[in-house]
Amino acid sequence: MTLEITHVSRSFGGVRAVQDVSLRVRPGQIIGLIGPNGAGKSSMVNLITGVLRLDTGSICVDGRDVSADTIVGVSRAGVSRTFQNVRLLRDSTVLENVALGLTREDRSSTLRCLLGLPSARRELRSIDEQAMRILDQVGMTAYAHHIASALAYGHQRRVEIARAIAVEPKYILLDEPVAGMNDVEAAELGELLKALAAKGIGILLIEHNMAFVHSLCSHIYVLNTGNMLAEGTPAAISAHPAVIAAYLGA
Repeated sequence: MTLEITHVSRSFGGVRAVQDVSLRVRPGQIIGLIGPNGAGKSSMVNLITGVLRLDTGSICVDGRDVSADTIVGVSRAGVSRTFQNVRLLRDSTVLENVALGLTREDRSSTLRCLLGLPSARRELRSIDEQAMRILDQVGMTAYAHHIASALAYGHQRRVEIARAIAVEPKYILLDEPVAGMNDVEAAELGELLKALAAKGIGILLIEHNMAFVHSLCSHIYVLNTGNMLAEGTPAAISAHPAVIAAYLGA
């Protein structure tokens, strides 16, 4: 049971965005992926989730090769994600945003709803109940009927995570989840991520906030200019001369 990325590379023209990178995430782990701006972190997320195609290497989810799968295929295999910039339906409620994660792949449900069939009404009630249970997991039930755009930034991040876990993923990739948060919001989100990991979800945390990464991650991978610069425990990474040089520009 592992999300396994093996010798992955991707170039754009003559620019190597990712070069021979390998990493793994197991269920229940919170693993860090860090690096300076332009290191290739977002490219890695896009490769793992099927947004970008690999030039070489492989991506396997619990032994299944998803290297050539579409975004939908990777999602169905058990991989979900959030984005650097919050991507919610801003004029919809929190509940509607999470319900979307439960219905987005079911076209038959959409058709039944358009026809106003009784089975659709029952299904919509069931979806709302599921969405409320997910909101309870992330501590957002009190905001279920609030418009998403009216929420504080930290709460919007929680809604995005709720939508990501609505598809019952085995692994979640979080792309800079605490960017723009204050220390209190970041600490609250950290507790949420620990709770998700305790339920067996593997988390790959892409983040610039080093204190946040060190407080949560058991293992950290460091990218620089598309290459794997270092990997190890938080203590080893914080003392690694090449990592210090990459961040300080030495």
